[in-house]
Amino acid sequence: MYLTKEKKEEIFAKYGKSNTDTGSSESQIALFSFRIANLTEHLKSNKKDYSTSRALRALVGKRRRLLDYLKEKDIERYRAIIKELGIRK
Repeated sequence: MYLTKEKKEEIFAKYGKSNTDTGSSESQIALFSFRIANLTEHLKSNKKDYSTSRALRALVGKRRRLLDYLKEKDIERYRAIIKELGIRK
């Protein structure tokens, strides 16, 4: 499996406040970005996998909503996570 418990803890430790901080916007955005990257790679070789394509669109929408929320609440945290993850609007 591509997303193990250790990998999740590593993402939460890097982008959240601690490795158990699963609720902060930054850690959720980072986790969604990791999952989006993996699904994108899968779809490059499996172009007709429509259920994965739908899941990818849903994840992108969730991440976009979280980014919009973070932008409204704290613009500095928004800019920091955008720069760190290399996401563009």
